[in-house]
Amino acid sequence: MTQDGRADGRGAVRKRPRSAAPRGSAGTVRVRRLGEEERYKPGGRRTTAEPLAASWNPKPPKGRRRKQKRQGVSGLIGTYGWRVYALPILLVLTALVAVDIAGDDSPDARAANAPGSTAPGAPGDGTAPSSTQLSEKPPPPLDVNIPTADLPPGGDFTQVGANTWRVVPGTGPRIGNAGKLYKYAIEIEDGIDVATLGGDDGFAKLVDSTLAEPRGWARSGQVSVQRVDGNTKPDFRISLTTPGTAHRDNLCGHRIQYESSCYNRVDDRVVINLARWVRGALAFSGDQLGYKQYAINHEVGHAFGQGHLGCGNNGALAPVMMQQTFGVANNYVALLNQVEPSNKDKVKADGKVCKPNAWPNPTGS
Repeated sequence: MTQDGRADGRGAVRKRPRSAAPRGSAGTVRVRRLGEEERYKPGGRRTTAEPLAASWNPKPPKGRRRKQKRQGVSGLIGTYGWRVYALPILLVLTALVAVDIAGDDSPDARAANAPGSTAPGAPGDGTAPSSTQLSEKPPPPLDVNIPTADLPPGGDFTQVGANTWRVVPGTGPRIGNAGKLYKYAIEIEDGIDVATLGGDDGFAKLVDSTLAEPRGWARSGQVSVQRVDGNTKPDFRISLTTPGTAHRDNLCGHRIQYESSCYNRVDDRVVINLARWVRGALAFSGDQLGYKQYAINHEVGHAFGQGHLGCGNNGALAPVMMQQTFGVANNYVALLNQVEPSNKDKVKADGKVCKPNAWPNPTGS
């Protein structure tokens, strides 16, 4: 066999005559054209003189089939990358959040679920901190004959204190023989000028005598009280506080724009507003002592889990848990409470008007 050169560089192939030998024998020489099969073989190379051709079989050749997916951890990482690490972390975080929500045992959560209790930072006559922003402009009085919530004229008082309190030294016996025993401490905010108040002891003596009264909570047979000093952890504190400090969102707040006291359940603190302690309330018609006794009994009632009440019978004594600082008429108190979600439905505007009353058990029986 001889080859002649071609212009394209491919050699010409000449067939030699067939031999008489049988096909496939050792003497048979089969000649094929160079590249005849290879160039149509999937994946075969073509020469520069051949045109491009599309394959009818889009499947990759056997030799180039994708390797089988790796199995196990390495296979997962190779397939999903960073998601393999992120998924268990997200599952753990989700579980932690669910446990935290289900097991919330914070003071706020306990207070919100306690039967008969008011919200954390629960208001006495006043308002509590709230995440809902409502109008703080108080509504006008319904009638000039209904006592308003304005602060009466009177003596001077410290407007803003230090936002810290000191415990008034002193302890006392247990008052009451039945019910749960509540221990209380008496405090005065630093910065208050107590000279005109009879000093620290003057405030403490009035608190003690009010809680020991036969008309008070401890004589009802449901609770008992005992004063402790700074060496014993109290169940609640009775704290004389300046209005500037009482208005703080983490204490009483000031949603209803009148001076008032409150009970802060988060801190277990009865906040007695100094402005009211000095000036009193219009509903009490100048009875300063009666109003102070009311303020103590009303706020301590919140510490015992009591909520607000309205006037029950027209012309009767008001319940001590009525917001008498604002008045003794249901219509006016109900209207004021519309700006405070926790009190909104406590008092019905039914036209009833009561008489002021400082005691939970007015008859002392």
